[in-house]
Amino acid sequence: MPLQALVFDIDGTMADTEEGHRCAFNLAFERFGLPWRWDRTEYRALLRINGGKERLAQFIADIDLDEEDKRRLARLVPQIHLEKTKFYSSLAGDGGIPLRPGVERLIGEAREANVRLGIASTTTRANIDALLRATLGPRSVAYFAAIACGDEVSHKKPAPDIYRLALRRLERDAAASVAIEDSGNGLRAATAAGLRCVVTPTLWTEYDELSGAALVLPHLGDAAHPLAGEPGDRLRDAAWLTLAELRTRLAA
Repeated sequence: MPLQALVFDIDGTMADTEEGHRCAFNLAFERFGLPWRWDRTEYRALLRINGGKERLAQFIADIDLDEEDKRRLARLVPQIHLEKTKFYSSLAGDGGIPLRPGVERLIGEAREANVRLGIASTTTRANIDALLRATLGPRSVAYFAAIACGDEVSHKKPAPDIYRLALRRLERDAAASVAIEDSGNGLRAATAAGLRCVVTPTLWTEYDELSGAALVLPHLGDAAHPLAGEPGDRLRDAAWLTLAELRTRLAA
């Protein structure tokens, strides 16, 4: 079936945003007078939980406090997360989080070929808009025919809900669509919704189970950042993943 849609995850996939999220969480903790500081090792473990509010709620549930204090802090989760989102959006809006190699190129190839673009992300719409405008330009939100956010579904990744919502809005079949992800949870969500999935892990997800992926690459690649050993190792056409190769793989 011809390729009809590309659906991108945001955090870790389009940009390595997790360090920005980690710093934003720590700034929010400081703003609320909380003694927590998440280092990279701790945050990588917390990333097994999808969704910032869910991650924070689980952290509170696991720390050594009496139940009354845990309930009090749990009630603050929405406020803490809102403050964190403000810090993150400011960082992203100032251009502090660049796109990963090949993302802008592949989006451009899809637009030229009239392949519909979508986003399926557990982050907030505010975070998505801030990143897109800062990296792809003020009108770039309109490049995407469908943007599905975590707060719009009952179950976040690895459940398939977010991808099913994106496909409904795109009005495209899963079998004619490809997901671009960076994690095991994202991979499971995409494949459970019926999409083939390309995974480009980061520091935060490099140890995830990715055996169900159609293709695993360090990043998407471009002329300035060619993939070592390509073409010939995992790719057939070039030293980066082209839209033409995705079309060929989907047809196979």
